[in-house]
Amino acid sequence: MSKILDGARQMRLSASATARLRPAMSSQAAVQTLVDEGLTADALSLLARLLPRRYTVAWVCQCGSRQTLGEHDRAGLMLAEAWVRDPGEAHRESAASFANAHRYRTIGAWAAAAAGWTGGNLNPRYERPTPPPEHLTAIAAMAAVTYMAALVPAQLDARCTAFIRDALCLLGTAPEAPSACR
Repeated sequence: MSKILDGARQMRLSASATARLRPAMSSQAAVQTLVDEGLTADALSLLARLLPRRYTVAWVCQCGSRQTLGEHDRAGLMLAEAWVRDPGEAHRESAASFANAHRYRTIGAWAAAAAGWTGGNLNPRYERPTPPPEHLTAIAAMAAVTYMAALVPAQLDARCTAFIRDALCLLGTAPEAPSACR
C-alpha cells in the first residue's frame, strides 16, 4: 500500500477525501488536492501523518507560537518544543506526563502529547513494552492544531488552511532541513 493511502487509512480520512487520493501522488500533491477540494480537516490529518514526527511536533509549536494562549497551553508547547530541540527520552517523558496529567483536554496537553507519543512505552506498569503506533503523534498534533484554529470559530476553515500552508513545503524535504519553509 502506498504511503499516501496508508496515511489516509490510519488517520481515518473521509471516503470523499480518500477517493481523491492516488497511490502515485507526492505527499505535497495529496495534501494540496484535499485543500483545493475544500476537505480541510482531511488535509490537516493527512499532513500531520505524512510529516516526519519531529517535523509534526515542530509544526505544532510553530502554529502555537503565533497564538494568544494561556499559561497552561504555553507550558505544554514549551515541553513539546524542548523535545524538538533535544528529542531525548527525558523530554519525551516530561511531555507525555504533562499530557496525561491534563487528560488531553487542552491545546497544551495535545501539543505535549504529540511529543510524548513519539516513542517510549505507553504501558509502563507492564513488563512488556508497548510502543505507541506511529500515527499517534499525528493524531495529537491534529487535535492541538484544530483547537488552535477553533480559537476564532468564525475562521476555523481559513485558519486550518493557513496552518496547512505553513507546513506544506516541509513534505518531501530532507530530515536535516527543517527550516526549509522559514
